[in-house]
Amino acid sequence: MNSPLEALTPRPVWSHFDAISQVPRPSKHEERIAAHVREWAERQGFGVQPDASGNMVVSVPATSGRESAPVVVLQAHLDMVCEKNSGVEHDFMTDPIRVAVDGDWVVAEGTTLGADNGLGAAAAMAVAVDGEVVHGPLELLFTLDEETGLNGASALDPAIVSGKLLVNLDTEEDDAVYIGCAGSAGVEATVGLRRVGAGAGERLVLSVRGLRGGHSGLDIIENRGNAIKAAARVLIAALDSGTEIGLVAFDGGSKRNAIARECFAHLVVEREHKAGLEEALRAALAELRGELGQVEPNLEIVLESADADAPSWPPVISADRDRLLRTIAAAPHGVIAMSRDVAGLVETSNNLGVVRTAEESATVLCSFRSSVNAALAGTMQSLRSLFLLAGAEVSEDSGYPGWKPNPDSPLVRRTVDVYERLFGEPPEIKAVHAGLECGILAEKVPGLDAVSIGPLIRNAHSPEEKANIPSVGKFYSLLKELLDELATA
Repeated sequence: MNSPLEALTPRPVWSHFDAISQVPRPSKHEERIAAHVREWAERQGFGVQPDASGNMVVSVPATSGRESAPVVVLQAHLDMVCEKNSGVEHDFMTDPIRVAVDGDWVVAEGTTLGADNGLGAAAAMAVAVDGEVVHGPLELLFTLDEETGLNGASALDPAIVSGKLLVNLDTEEDDAVYIGCAGSAGVEATVGLRRVGAGAGERLVLSVRGLRGGHSGLDIIENRGNAIKAAARVLIAALDSGTEIGLVAFDGGSKRNAIARECFAHLVVEREHKAGLEEALRAALAELRGELGQVEPNLEIVLESADADAPSWPPVISADRDRLLRTIAAAPHGVIAMSRDVAGLVETSNNLGVVRTAEESATVLCSFRSSVNAALAGTMQSLRSLFLLAGAEVSEDSGYPGWKPNPDSPLVRRTVDVYERLFGEPPEIKAVHAGLECGILAEKVPGLDAVSIGPLIRNAHSPEEKANIPSVGKFYSLLKELLDELATA
């Protein structure tokens, strides 16, 4: 049966992507796709050097006459995010991706497409064997397990990489050149909770819901509401007004790297104090709606009777209640600093992502990002200090480093010049407040100069993922012309 991609151009890229799509490649299960790349390289007579973690470099000789050009590293990751729509029968461990063409887009039938980062890997393989491409010595660096935390790049043995010019092929806009990304780290704080007595009063639950949530990096600039902060604000306002509240449990957020959409505080409140809590709720809700405006039109804060499934523990003693709530109120959330190098880019942020209550403790999870590694370390120090002052036990996740934007990088300037020469206008110069492997690789390989380019991909990490066909041709033209440029003395 003919492939739906058979007639697409540029043929070298789409044929490799078609073959990649036939090979299962979930994160942490890249053995088959790594074998596919290795076997292809060996058939071409290219050298293959893996490291102990399974990352590999394929060494491609220069075009005749360009042997003295600097080595260029083309980098892509081999794993893909595996999501499917409900009702779709697909086993990502065994089944190929079912690709289709829908107008100007390549899509998958009910699953993620894997254009992230299959098209980058396909483009690297294509230029290596495309007789029309002029290039110096190439190192095709294929990393593993990118989608679950950039783990392959973090474990890379830098001895397998000799080049100092890195072209990352993992961005998703064909009219942009990316020059920076954020690193990320995390803190987990555990606050001890003591409980006394059964607690007299009505069992209630304060619910904050209806917020948009979102990606803790990409969406943090919008100043979306954080349900955890909102719930703590209501309760502290009530306490400061003299209202007595018994705190049974406080649970909000779902993931450390997602903005908290919902939060639920389980309470015991005596009848004479309920009106004070309701008044604090109304006042806080009005304040928050004024602050958040149209960013969060569906914000709700409600006080309801607890149901039978609510925690039945006694309330926390007042000292531990205040310590937990005021620590949450003091913890930063949102944008901390904007970039001095790229207009409109968030440099540093923190996401107060999760609070979970057990009978004897509450755990707070924060995820913070920065494109400046010193700022990443500074934010770690600030959060750790705050939680230690609150008497919490603190553990740290060092995460991965950022890639600080350098608009004056020689590789960036040459990439921009090539783009403008090809397409008659300059590209957008961008950085992303999320992770790319460039920051890790730059730390692993001293002196590395990096840039990131790619085709237009929409809705990555979801079954609505799609790749724009014309943009793949544009991306491949830029890559070919850039390699020719870099092979010129």
